[in-house]
Amino acid sequence: MSARNSPLPPPTRSATTPYKKGDETRDRILNAALAAFGNSGFARVTTRQIAEEAGINLPALNYYFGNKEGLYLACAHEILARYRESMAAVGEAALASLQGAPDPDGARAQLKLLLTALARFLLTSASEQNRLFVQRELADPGRAFEVLYAGLWRPGIELVAQLIIAASSARLTTAQARVRAVMMIAGLTGFQSGAPIISRTMGKAASLTMVIEALEAQVDALAR
Repeated sequence: MSARNSPLPPPTRSATTPYKKGDETRDRILNAALAAFGNSGFARVTTRQIAEEAGINLPALNYYFGNKEGLYLACAHEILARYRESMAAVGEAALASLQGAPDPDGARAQLKLLLTALARFLLTSASEQNRLFVQRELADPGRAFEVLYAGLWRPGIELVAQLIIAASSARLTTAQARVRAVMMIAGLTGFQSGAPIISRTMGKAASLTMVIEALEAQVDALAR
């Protein structure tokens, strides 16, 4: 069994170990690792290559992350941290709106706010390194996939699905709402992964404003 898919816990110095936010060395290592793992995959990358790309020596990388497995998992946790930094406030508001018996109009308003924030994050804030790492995990799932699924994808889909149910006045079942949630979210990620195709097909017409307008139209359709 490879280290990447091992069920054993991560090394001592993992992404959950507290660090000073302004630690530039750690940030350089993470950015280099996100790009390396995203471009080449876990098995084909060495910590020496990542250290060289980050402009540090190998002992420094081991000090921060322990080994390649620790660094690999730290990349997944870093993506979660960047996502939560951008989405925490709107996500918490959406969760709060679901307490009790949310009215359909309020649920649609919250769903629009949530999807707009997600669109802005994915299409303007998310880095190329993050995108490559996530795409690699989707194509070849490892332990980082489980981190991203448990901390990002599953709760995100469930939150959007619950808002969809409320927005449709409970007309849709949980399964039907989940399908719509996946389609809405996947549509946004498609604008990331399919950027070269979209830019050649639509040029500058594929603006963030148009994407948000299309999402809002999908949300409004839940009332019908």
